[in-house]
Amino acid sequence: MGLGIYRCRREEWRRRTQREGSDKNFRMEETQSQLDLIQQSFNTRYTSWVREALDELPDSFTITDPCISGHPIVFASRGFLKMSGYMNDEVIGRNGRLFQGPRTNRRSVMEIREAIREERTTQIKLLNYRKDGTPFWMLFHLSPIFSKEDGKVIHFIAVQVPLSRKLRSLGSGLRSEDGTRIQEIVFGSCRREICSDSVLELDRSLALDSFLESDNRVVEDEESCEASDLEKRKAMTATKDILSVLTHYSELTGRLVCGKRCCSTGTSPLGSSLNISLGRIKQSFVLSDPHIDDMPIVYASDGFLKLTGYSRHEVLGRNCRFLSGPATDPKAIFQIKESIESDRACSVRILNYRKDGSSFWNLLHISPVRNASGKVGLFVELIQLEQVVRYLGLWVL
Repeated sequence: MGLGIYRCRREEWRRRTQREGSDKNFRMEETQSQLDLIQQSFNTRYTSWVREALDELPDSFTITDPCISGHPIVFASRGFLKMSGYMNDEVIGRNGRLFQGPRTNRRSVMEIREAIREERTTQIKLLNYRKDGTPFWMLFHLSPIFSKEDGKVIHFIAVQVPLSRKLRSLGSGLRSEDGTRIQEIVFGSCRREICSDSVLELDRSLALDSFLESDNRVVEDEESCEASDLEKRKAMTATKDILSVLTHYSELTGRLVCGKRCCSTGTSPLGSSLNISLGRIKQSFVLSDPHIDDMPIVYASDGFLKLTGYSRHEVLGRNCRFLSGPATDPKAIFQIKESIESDRACSVRILNYRKDGSSFWNLLHISPVRNASGKVGLFVELIQLEQVVRYLGLWVL
């Protein structure tokens, strides 16, 4: 019996080790897939020289991609890295929440999210935190970048201008740039002199003053760091300079960008907030618009791109028929067409093809998505790779 228990435990340990290894490999593959999407975010839209050109700009800014899961940063300027104290690889792929902290105004964050959802420009004062934990006030200027082809938002530019604070009169004394009364600082210095005969008391005094000064810096009077007209113009000028660089290097690839929505035809643009929400879904799926000729794909998940091997710009605007090949069953295609025409859901097993030409069995499920009035607005097509896995003597799909 003892030998049997030992074997069971050894087998359980082996299986657990295999599962942990599989999970680790999956996370590594997922991270690499995210990095590949971040590279494609720039490489498919601009020439390879765009990063060097952006690095030449003196401003502090980041560029984010709302089409990638988590709305990550895809470019960070040297000025921003110097201001925040982070390294480039610590920032790329992360969301802007990285720089928020306990004293960041939640209302200001909600205003930024609202601007992203409405795909518009906003300018707001914001308290952020450097890598070493020190807070600082800045003027945050957010602007969307649109594709000139279909009017979709492809990037957001976020310019950060540190706000300067000057000494100003405040009743019984002067307030310094960090919001601390000069009189209080002098009093603190005198108290340290009085306590100098005791090392222990001196240490306690220094610790207390350090805490008070740090707290004063955080909760400083916000009126002392209001953005000046010069700082507001600086943010707007920086945005124009960045947009000029992006426009120039997009012209060289023929995939033009602009600062305003230039086109409303073609594929129907989904809102940035919807793109961000959809990006959190890990399944392989696409959304198609039945109200546009040939029912093109208007959204493709990261899982779909990974499964098929296509990049996002190779998928959007095309009908799902491009996944079919010589051995695809016409009856399956007809079943799909019939369900779409009758606005009903269907499930079908169909042979599809990846970009490299390899085939895979797809357990496809198509379902209409209705709006508030009950009309079909989109079709969601869930692509599931048929996998036969043998585990503990059971066959599962």
